[in-house]
Amino acid sequence: MDEIYDLLIIGSGPAGLAAAIYAQRARLHAAVIEKLPASGGQVLNTVDVDNYPGLPGVGGYELGMKFKEHADHLGAVFLDDTIKEIRDQKDRKILLGEKDRYVAKAVIIATGAMHRELGVPGEGELKGRGVSYCATCDGAFFRNKTVAVIGGGDVALEDGIFLSRMCKKVYLIHRRDRLRGAKSLQETFLSRDNAQVLWDTVVEEIQGAGRVENIKLKNVKTGQASDLPVQGVFIAVGIVPQSDAFTGLVEMEGGYIRAGEDCVTSVPGIFAAGDVRTTHLRQVLTAAADGANAVASAERYLESIR
Repeated sequence: MDEIYDLLIIGSGPAGLAAAIYAQRARLHAAVIEKLPASGGQVLNTVDVDNYPGLPGVGGYELGMKFKEHADHLGAVFLDDTIKEIRDQKDRKILLGEKDRYVAKAVIIATGAMHRELGVPGEGELKGRGVSYCATCDGAFFRNKTVAVIGGGDVALEDGIFLSRMCKKVYLIHRRDRLRGAKSLQETFLSRDNAQVLWDTVVEEIQGAGRVENIKLKNVKTGQASDLPVQGVFIAVGIVPQSDAFTGLVEMEGGYIRAGEDCVTSVPGIFAAGDVRTTHLRQVLTAAADGANAVASAERYLESIR
């Protein structure tokens, strides 16, 4: 007979780990199902987290590990699997994984989001050979080299600032004539002597014989084409919610699971927390808050079906 959990949490980023902490404090029979070998989510790939209250400048990896250690300290249970489908059977939710099946009265989906690809020629072929989606992971390989960062938001600016500390030259390529990122980040990036923004510009192709050597650019206003010799390309053009497994189960908006601050979805007993849900701000702090709110909502739901 299947073990029946009060609550199963899918994902072990800040939202999932915060949910695990709150579930343990609520004395729920709960577990976290994680598909990656290390808990912590995307924060693990961030060098400095300067906006988490009380911990200015904390390393992203360190912060992620603190979340995990806190959950472990309280006795949280972690299961290694990838959930492919959830079947709603009213007061029971059947989770079908690659390795096993699980039964819970309530579920929190905290699967997060992944980096979006550019979708240009050469990107796939040169991935890991100069094309990267994580400056903090791969930046050290490009010390004293010339690189390009694609994007205009917070992540692109953070990547550009980080790379400017070690690279000879950093180009920020943005398709518009103004950046979308925080003003403080813009000021920091633009103050670097080795940093330059290429405005109104898109990447048409990434080229290289075995490794990145050049990117073909086009100015979207003039149509002028140009070449930019670089050794690395760091792509920071947004994220894609990891919600495919739940298509048709809960209401979605642009791939994000529709849920408010209480993390309640369109299906009773199923909650969404963190970057995977519809929200105006996706930060470690807001994801952690979602984890707490989701458990509070799950507790109210569990009480209602007793």
